[in-house]
Amino acid sequence: MSDAIVIGGGMVGAAIAWGLLRQGMGVTVLDGADEAQRAARANFGLVWVQSKGDGLPEYAAWTREGAALWPGFQELLAGQTGVSCGFSAPGGLHLCMSEEELDGRRGLMQRMHNVDGPGAFDMRILDRGELADLLPGIGPEVVGASLCAQDGHASPQGLLLALHRGILAQGGRILSGQEAVALGREAGLWQVETAEARHAAPVLVLAAGTGNLALGRMAGIEIPVSGLKGQILVTERTGPRLPLPTHKVRQTEAGTLLLGDSKEPEAGLDDRSSGAVIADIAARSLKMFPWLSEVNLVRAWGGIRTMTPDSFPVYEAPASLPGLFAANCHSGVTLAAVHALKLAPMIAAGALAPEIAALSSRRFDVPDN
Repeated sequence: MSDAIVIGGGMVGAAIAWGLLRQGMGVTVLDGADEAQRAARANFGLVWVQSKGDGLPEYAAWTREGAALWPGFQELLAGQTGVSCGFSAPGGLHLCMSEEELDGRRGLMQRMHNVDGPGAFDMRILDRGELADLLPGIGPEVVGASLCAQDGHASPQGLLLALHRGILAQGGRILSGQEAVALGREAGLWQVETAEARHAAPVLVLAAGTGNLALGRMAGIEIPVSGLKGQILVTERTGPRLPLPTHKVRQTEAGTLLLGDSKEPEAGLDDRSSGAVIADIAARSLKMFPWLSEVNLVRAWGGIRTMTPDSFPVYEAPASLPGLFAANCHSGVTLAAVHALKLAPMIAAGALAPEIAALSSRRFDVPDN
């Protein structure tokens, strides 16, 4: 017995579990096997605001709130566990390789400035000269960039380690290799069966990424999620080269450079690296930063991101299934703080707040006329 069962020990599930423990709930996290399709493996580590929510203002506001919560969130985790999430928010750059792309960023900036949200939205367009002053060594094909002061980045590995240690420090349980094979509701409790045991709790949170499709059907709801493969490259450690993260290349706290990313819907659940995609990512990165030719690549990996039909998050709390919640998104790092400090208290209180009502799958229920 627990007060809450969270299925999924990745970025989303761990953040929610940590937040539920802060609300005084007893929590069991059921995590899958090591070979599970983990979105964290394809996480680039951006805490990104400038383009999130174009077309869905509620998501833009939710993202901005999450970014604003990140400094305090990291401080809480570090104080509890001694683990750094490597978060900083120096601003972020979307590099543009054509005037058409730069014009597109101008249009995005205007639309995003029209979205209300906590705090100011600070985004501006840089021409090539301004960008070169900020990032010496950019390639000749880079024509400019959009700069958002609220953007930043973090270490996915540090974040996940801190969350797991924080869960254990608060008395929560993380059971690895415990894939849910059946679930249902009996006598006011959610029952989850694994090959090893049966678990029960009045609250059940589905946060298993692409696995939520099957879990939702077990519970009696349809959760519209699918997988999108992405690959990332990492270099050897270098001295400081990139003072700000960009949307395709960033320097980590450890000094390595991450190069990304790919979007491969045709890959299915095959998360292996592939030579053609590695070459494409490397070539694109060299166009942005020619000096990368002097840096050695040391690793490449792929992972399966969780996607919804419009790429925006889906949070569910069906009235017909009391105590059941589902959280689905591909921005596990960007939204970690708001999941832990805002979404988890909603779940503990038994209902999602009206401010995120637009982030349910009901937005897809548009009648055909």
